[in-house]
Amino acid sequence: MPLYERLYRAFREAILTGQLAEGEKLPSKRQLADYLSISQTTIETTYHQLVDEGYVLALPRKGYFVQNSTELIRSEPAAPVAHSEVLTPSFRYDFHPGKIDLAHFPLDQWRKCARDVLSDRNRDLLHLGHPQGDLTLRQQITQYLFQSRGVRCSPDQLILGSGTEQLLPFLLRLMGQQGVLAIEDPGYSLTHHFSQDSAYQAIPIAVDEEGMRVSELKQTEATAAYVTPAHQFPTGAILSASRRNQLLTWASETGSYIIEDDYDSEFRYVGMPIPALQGFDTQDRVIYLSTFSKSLMPSLRIAYAVVPRHLLEVYRARFGHYAATVPRFDQATLTQFMEQGHFEKHVNRMRKLYKRKLDLLHRIGSRYDDWLSISGDQAGMHVVIDCKTKLSGEQLRKLLAEESIRLSSLDHYRIDRTTSSSKLLLGFGGIPEEELEEALTVLFEELKKICIQKTTGSS
Repeated sequence: MPLYERLYRAFREAILTGQLAEGEKLPSKRQLADYLSISQTTIETTYHQLVDEGYVLALPRKGYFVQNSTELIRSEPAAPVAHSEVLTPSFRYDFHPGKIDLAHFPLDQWRKCARDVLSDRNRDLLHLGHPQGDLTLRQQITQYLFQSRGVRCSPDQLILGSGTEQLLPFLLRLMGQQGVLAIEDPGYSLTHHFSQDSAYQAIPIAVDEEGMRVSELKQTEATAAYVTPAHQFPTGAILSASRRNQLLTWASETGSYIIEDDYDSEFRYVGMPIPALQGFDTQDRVIYLSTFSKSLMPSLRIAYAVVPRHLLEVYRARFGHYAATVPRFDQATLTQFMEQGHFEKHVNRMRKLYKRKLDLLHRIGSRYDDWLSISGDQAGMHVVIDCKTKLSGEQLRKLLAEESIRLSSLDHYRIDRTTSSSKLLLGFGGIPEEELEEALTVLFEELKKICIQKTTGSS
């Protein structure tokens, strides 16, 4: 349990049992931090949680005071603070790899498109649309994919869904009732649960600096492979040209399928964009998968798959009666956003912004290159940092969380946990540009302090 949560629970219990009386003033953040030998940030996170839930009242320039415990007990839910989502920590610096930059989203343009879609002339959007998604949006996506990713398809090959997590299980059912799915290790966490949630058995294939080890894949009985070739998640590796050829040959010779997840391909900073694997597939064995979560916003639940033509007949026979899972008003808004050129302009602006953030990360990180290295930085919105320490990435993550700094451990995305590393995922997308230098400096200084203390044994 995070340190701030343990402290929160202790305060909460003391308030509910009357050990801390109504109106009693809590210690100042500095006093309590000194007394407990922990950071003021941890105390601040604890106090904010108590204030948010009504246990404590914050008075400007006076301090924090206990609320009426009798009223709190009466209004308390049956199972308070039982689930982790109730106590989602509010980190001072959140370097989660899934975060995007919110400040630069073109909200005015999106609002205008949405307002136009909601006009009286679009009442037909109240009806159910095409099960694969509205044709106008599929046409826009098809054009975009050909121009930006080299994907060759027609609009009738696109199937829209409300997120990758909804489309992936559907694609497995489309490929067959059961089979063996090879997944990257480390890799996207959702794929770890395939063997539990479907008739497919999931088997891990190791990833190195050239991506999935296709030679290991060939030694298995896999009937499908899930890969992120343009920017492997989470290592950032790019599937090499030789392995791309090996993978396509394997799929052709065995009659297997490749699910190519191209989720953050828009943001590449070194050299030319890596073409999609699907564009080189001459045997119709690649299913292309992507989403607008990174390029636009995670809350826009629109993902899409490009399926080979021979699977369309299977789809229409088995799933053609299904309704589309993406609201039609969202589809229409996105269609206008793309038709009017806003999407292309937004992606280009964000690519430049993320490149500036990445350059800043490298400049600050270079001050600490005697004890850490940075990799996986050719694309996307996160890098991998490897600290020269005997501590594992999970240990580092927990120690940073106590200082209200959020990073992810690379080992979190592994299936094979027989070995561990000191690698962490540093997502730079969600930190505002004007705050990034301070955030990175604080992070690297804290990491350096942790590594030195644990190495020398100093306190």
